[in-house]
Amino acid sequence: MRVVTVLYTDIGELVTCDPARGDGNPLGVMSDAAVVVDEGLVVWTGPARHAPAADHRVACHGQAVIPGFVDSHAHLVFVGHRAEEFAARADGRAYAAGGIRSTVEATRAATDAELAATVEGLAGEMLAAGITTFECKSGYGLTVPDERRALEIASRATPETTYLGAHVVPTEYQGRRDAYIDLVRGPMLDACAPHARWIDVFCEQGAFDVDESRAVLEAGRAQGLRPRLHAGQLGVGGGVGLAVEIGAASVDHATFLTDDDVDALASGSTVATLLPGVEFSTRTPWADGRRLLDAGATVALATDCNPGSSYTSSMAFCLALAVRHQGLTPAEALHAATVGGATALDRHDVGVIAPGHRADLVRLDAPTYVHLVYRPGVPLVREVVRRGVRYEVQRRPTRLPEPVPTGGGAPS
Repeated sequence: MRVVTVLYTDIGELVTCDPARGDGNPLGVMSDAAVVVDEGLVVWTGPARHAPAADHRVACHGQAVIPGFVDSHAHLVFVGHRAEEFAARADGRAYAAGGIRSTVEATRAATDAELAATVEGLAGEMLAAGITTFECKSGYGLTVPDERRALEIASRATPETTYLGAHVVPTEYQGRRDAYIDLVRGPMLDACAPHARWIDVFCEQGAFDVDESRAVLEAGRAQGLRPRLHAGQLGVGGGVGLAVEIGAASVDHATFLTDDDVDALASGSTVATLLPGVEFSTRTPWADGRRLLDAGATVALATDCNPGSSYTSSMAFCLALAVRHQGLTPAEALHAATVGGATALDRHDVGVIAPGHRADLVRLDAPTYVHLVYRPGVPLVREVVRRGVRYEVQRRPTRLPEPVPTGGGAPS
């Protein structure tokens, strides 16, 4: 069967995130550019006037094209919502990890079809928002069968699945922490490991301490799962140091950091994943992204889409928050949401528009990527290409035809 190639041309601004291309900066920006896609992969980028022939031509009308966003932290397997909790925080109540248990109760009672519908719906929102790769955690079941089915459902939508049995200690294990940790690193892990790529722990006051987190992560690694960690969300602790010590792919939140934490992240390979939607929703202090970048740490941005602390699927919203409140420039924010996210997931095929990478492209209804933060809240994603498949995003209202006159009389 003959291969069909597609030429995307008339791109006003192409952000490749390949510093070897374009103007040599980390975003690798090119003007008047083109991209050729073949069997779901990028095979050529360069000036439009030098583009090779292709079977099909797609005109981008001078608009900007960026890599698909890579969202390296999300919790999509749940039912229900916690809007009342959000409103209470707006009225002055502090955020605490215990709110997770209300979602656990609802999720346990849900059918597989109901959970799958939530994942499908939020995955569709993400795609429409330009997210072409996303990670998805368990953590709202906290029993062996519920954690296993969460990962089975998540794995239908993404290969980046994370076992998070150590999210909080469930109500039925209050006063029996050791028994629950034994469950998480024993029978629950045995059931979940075949359906996961990663293992995660909420290492935080009110959740799990450093020793408990290490025990769970080491058990997961013994079964072939790569470690990642929630830490530094609610206060300074030992979670960031643990993440770097064990070579975790990422430590997520990273809001409260000591100088030693920052130095460790700068000298190690662990990515600091910032989740500005959480600070927005919980009204807690903003993570200092500028401090991390200036120290030389690798930074990612993710939505942390979940029903309690960051119920958003909009990466552009998170970029705007990171620029306004976390000290990132628009270029750094975009890099963190593409290359940074890919690095946090140990993915080398996404986050960049360059030959050999997956054809994940986002065309914006804007002349430059800067509009993502310059025009916050405006849906600028016009078209998404994922693995070479095109998805048009319809955002503008279409005027309906006027009613046809009936000549009077009673309506039929």
